[in-house]
Amino acid sequence: MHKLPACLLSSLALLLAQGGLASAQNVPPDTPPAPGSPPAYRQVVTAKPGTMVWVSGQIAQNEKGELIGRGDVKAQADQVWENVRRALAAGGATFKDVVKVTTYVVNYQPSMRDDLRAARLRAMGADTPPPAATLVGVQSLASADWLIEIEAVAVIP
Repeated sequence: MHKLPACLLSSLALLLAQGGLASAQNVPPDTPPAPGSPPAYRQVVTAKPGTMVWVSGQIAQNEKGELIGRGDVKAQADQVWENVRRALAAGGATFKDVVKVTTYVVNYQPSMRDDLRAARLRAMGADTPPPAATLVGVQSLASADWLIEIEAVAVIP
């Protein structure tokens, strides 16, 4: 069993759903093409019943509760994705099971998008199908030092 820091344990929520197999990346055949065909996310993802894992917003703290990357959104993004990975693992999921992510970025500028996408690709792997995703620019998060927060939903077959 993996030992998780308190910041991850308190933010992991699980719901066991009844049913058969689930597909975290089942794209309906009648999905209309998205304007501009975005490579970083899907417009529609469906999932059959399975075990659903909700990961609350993860921030850039390490196992000791120390902030990683003060003032550096790239460094914080890498730590946040590592925390998402660990939280998913605690719920029995992997990035391949993720169906939806929401990313909150303080003082977001469009020029940040490529760096944020690169951090996600480093964490999830280039061969993992992208989930449905929302990127939200915000004025602030719960702490002035936090620049990025990511929450995820996964379905385990």
